[in-house]
Amino acid sequence: MSQLYNNSIFWVDIEKIKPNPFQPRREFDEDRLKDLADSIRQYGLLQPLTVSREEIEKEDGGISVEYELIAGERRLRASKIAGLEQVPVIIRVGDDNMAKLELAIIENLQREDLNAVERARAFMRLADEFKFTHAQIGIKIGKSREYVSNTLRLLALPQDILDALSARKISEGHTRPILMLSDRPEEQMVLFKEIVFKKMTVRDAEKAARRIAYDRVRKKEYMIDPEIAEMEEKLQESLGTRVRIEKKENGGHITIDFFTDDDLHTILGLIKDRQNQNPNSMLDSYIASQQTNNLEQHEDGLDGSEIPIDDRSKEEIEKAEEDIDLYNIKNFSI
Repeated sequence: MSQLYNNSIFWVDIEKIKPNPFQPRREFDEDRLKDLADSIRQYGLLQPLTVSREEIEKEDGGISVEYELIAGERRLRASKIAGLEQVPVIIRVGDDNMAKLELAIIENLQREDLNAVERARAFMRLADEFKFTHAQIGIKIGKSREYVSNTLRLLALPQDILDALSARKISEGHTRPILMLSDRPEEQMVLFKEIVFKKMTVRDAEKAARRIAYDRVRKKEYMIDPEIAEMEEKLQESLGTRVRIEKKENGGHITIDFFTDDDLHTILGLIKDRQNQNPNSMLDSYIASQQTNNLEQHEDGLDGSEIPIDDRSKEEIEKAEEDIDLYNIKNFSI
């Protein structure tokens, strides 16, 4: 193809632009797209899309031209909503599939346009389909190998947690303590639910994970009485929350996690008359009540729900991204 098209700007019909099959981004906020569309209607599309040009031979011997999007899918979608018939594009030539994927990922990363899950899946495609090492991916995006490896570990999370991370109901910082419980799926899901519905900060989540780690060490290293361990498990199953029994030379004490004052009344009722009770999990009951409250607030126009925050400093976040043992349970001091 003539170099006439290379890196030049042209106006092309919007219906001739095909989506990029290597687009790493899969989720687009409809409200934000509408806002961008309103801006485009008022000011026009200020930044051109990046496309490749393809000439397709017809059966009658003629030639048709199509364009494949390389970068700018959000702008393309918003332009369609705005009703544009033509859009400005930069036409690149000579890019193979690998180059198109690289450009799509880098363009989104430079705009911080990918959520953590989309970024991890994009890295996985580079590693699986194009055989890039983690170090090579890091060089491409200006990050360390450890950053890439830690991002890819996110894909080991259960789908419910990945969905919450994509929807930004939890932050990427919250995944560290969650991933440390990957060998204890039930406790992992309990911690995840606590983070979401108790609006736990990253530090709070790490403290909860440390407590679980402490319990593991206590049971493993100090040869906890099997009968005590069995009692803990039965209490946890009955109450739907964490229970720890500390037995001492003379007596001991029981620690029970709870979420609301109603939970305390529930526990008292269970103690008084366990046989006549069939309680739901305290955490699930709390979640249900929170969802009802949020729905009522939303209907009343008072929905001020918060999301869990990442309360670490910028330096702590940057240090964590470079930590090769980020998700190692050994990092939790007891």
